[in-house]
This record gives sequence, C-alpha cells and structure tokens, in this order.
Amino acid sequence: MTTQQILEKLVSFPVLGGDTNLEIINWIQQYIESFGVTTFLVYNNDNTKASLHCRIGPAVGGGVILSGHTDVVPVKNQPWDTNPFELVEKADGNLYARGSCDMKGFLACCLATLPKMVKANLTKPIYFAFSYDEEIGCLGAEDLINDIKSTYSEIPKFAIIGEATMLQPIIGQKSIHILDITVNGSEGHSSRINQEVSAIHEAAKIVLWAETKMEKLVKTSNDVRFNPPHSSLHVGTINGGIAANIIANNVTLSLDMRCLPKDNPNKLHQDLINFCKERETIKRAIFSNFTIKVEENHRIVPAFSTHESSEAVTLIGEITGNYNWNTVSYASEAGYFANAGFEAIICGPGSIKQAHRANEFISKDQLNKGTAMIEALVTYLEK
Repeated sequence: MTTQQILEKLVSFPVLGGDTNLEIINWIQQYIESFGVTTFLVYNNDNTKASLHCRIGPAVGGGVILSGHTDVVPVKNQPWDTNPFELVEKADGNLYARGSCDMKGFLACCLATLPKMVKANLTKPIYFAFSYDEEIGCLGAEDLINDIKSTYSEIPKFAIIGEATMLQPIIGQKSIHILDITVNGSEGHSSRINQEVSAIHEAAKIVLWAETKMEKLVKTSNDVRFNPPHSSLHVGTINGGIAANIIANNVTLSLDMRCLPKDNPNKLHQDLINFCKERETIKRAIFSNFTIKVEENHRIVPAFSTHESSEAVTLIGEITGNYNWNTVSYASEAGYFANAGFEAIICGPGSIKQAHRANEFISKDQLNKGTAMIEALVTYLEK
C-alpha cells in the first residue's frame, strides 16, 4: 500500500480523544504483523483502548522510536466542506480529512515504509509506539513507554515524535496544565453586594491573580527559544450569573498554564491553591459556605528540552537535511519520552497551522517528504 492509501484507511476511523480506539489499533496491528513483525498492545484499565509498540530490526541498544497517536479532535460545529473522515484529494495538491495532518499522516509514513524496514539490514532497531488519548492529555503515553522499557532487553536511544512541524526539528516544548475552577458564593439582591459574596467578583480576582503571576514570570523567567519567551497563564472560559441585579452564587472558569522547561508547573498550581485558600478565609467571614474548588482538567503534560547540539538534532538533520531547530508551546508526548530517558525530538510532516480546524489537510508534498524521511532513517540505520 502507498502512503496515501494507508492514510485514506487511517482517517476513516473516527476515533476522537476519549473514544475506544480498538478498531484502528487492530487494523494497524494486523497490517504490521502481516510483515512478520511481533506487536504488543498496552490496554487501559477497562480494555476499551490500547496503545501499540513493536520492534523492527536487531535486539541491540541505540535504536529509534517513532511515536504517534491514533486519536483526533472533534469536528462538531466546524464548517467542513467535505466528509471529515474521508480522505479527499483536491486540485491544490492537498489531502483533506480530520487527522490527515495531526497526526495520521506521520503514522501512514511509518507504516508505508515498514516493508523497506523489514527487508533492510538494520544495525540499530526501529520501534513503533502508537498511543491513545493524546488529544485529551496524553493519557496513554506513560503506560506505553513503561511497557516498551519492560518488554525489550535493549534500550532505545532516540524518540522521534511525529507531530506536524513541516519536518523541522523541534527541541523544546512547554508543559501544559489545564485547571477547572468553581467558585461558590452567596446569591442575593445586588444592593447587598457587601453583605453577600459574589462568585463573579471572586472569579475576577482569580483572573487578576493569573495576570499578575504571568507579569512576574515575564520579569523573572525567560527562555528566548520560545514564543512567548516566558511561562503563560490564560483564562479561556468563564461562565456564571443570571442577571445584572442578582449577585451570582456560582461561576466556573478554566485556566491554561504553559510553563517553560525550567519552571515548575506544580509550584504554579500550588501558588494558585494558596491564593484560593486565602480568598476563602477572607470571605467566609461573610458567607461561611464560600468555596473555591480547583480541579485538574487533565494532568500535567510535561515539558521537554533537548540541547541544540544533541545527537537527536544531528539525526534529524541527517535524514531531512534540516538542522534549523525551533521550539513549540503545544502539547505532545515528547516530555514523557524525555523523562523516561530517551533523547526526544519532535519532527513530522504537515503544518500545525492546519491542526484542529475545519478542512484540515496535509499536502501531498509533505506526505511524500515524510515518507522520504522515514526511508532515510532506514538507510541511516543500515550503516
């Protein structure tokens, strides 16, 4: 099968983050095993989802992991011109479908190159590591990585995470932590604002806290490799209140925190908790049942930072011809691989500008170049 034919099959599985992915992972497993390669599945607790890993080549150390995810983001309420789960080739040379860019294009490049991998005289192995639920917090990554480390006696050296980068090596990623905050105040007539506790007013103080905290980080923590070059805090949603003359008793808001690799997201989280406790102590003198509840929307997706002179950058340069590295602020599984001891780097076909939007696409040129990158890796590992 060609890369495009495999991509056409992969995008036909409408696996959203949180959904069971067994249908697509079983198809991938059958495809890989048809070439005589042994695969391993790593299931979630209720066996409704699974990650897959396998090794192609000799059982020696120093190999390369090719990492991707099988889930995609929703299409509901997006103005698609075509069926999102059917690959459509248009005259502009682009292939349209949900997941074509993020990141089933990379999976297709890996799978299309598998026949060449199997026939090659590899001196170092290549591993596939395909996960579930990346789009809702990289939920399958840790178990997948732990199973890789316990399954093989040898230790892989590199992990290439194939997110869409236009095949540019990405050497750094911020951590991402999303918190859901619920403020419960006391309802009442707006004329009694000083006798009640407005959930909206208290929520506004949390927004101001986030702005003030970020202003301090701008001055005290900086990494010019990133844009913006500091850790960031952003309130993305806020909901509450029913009328201008009614004191709101409930407000919910979401806080997105993205930290530089050198900053500690757990400390930032605790600073928020401490602030909320202070506000509770102050306002319970007026309303004893006042609460601010902070919950994780999903756990922290860790940051990672690879030195620009690392062997991983050299490896990507050798197989793509591109040594011009960059950094990103979006989430990926790179931090998990880095924390597990692998030299992680992000590099894959397609543009992140196309991800998560209506009429997502990957160009045929990028898909072909992505396949060429994996083929070049095979040649590189034959040396």
